[in-house]
Amino acid sequence: MLEEFEDYLLEQGYSAYTRKGNPSTVYDYIKRIQKICIREDISENSLAANISNYVEKYVPKGVESEFGKKSHGAYIAALKKFKEFLN
Repeated sequence: MLEEFEDYLLEQGYSAYTRKGNPSTVYDYIKRIQKICIREDISENSLAANISNYVEKYVPKGVESEFGKKSHGAYIAALKKFKEFLN
């Protein structure tokens, strides 16, 4: 599923690599989705099936908002983009 998400992000114009050749937004979002799955002890499929619940959990007023806003909100941004992909 994350391979399809990667393709989706690339189609949306997100960068795979920086000018210096380092992994960029595409791989950052995938890494953050994987980290949420590990943190929640769930599979990617379980996250996908309940994505709305997890987005709500990590938004600014959610119970996991502190974690969601780490790295300038990259975790919640990745979750929201994953939800967009699933829709």
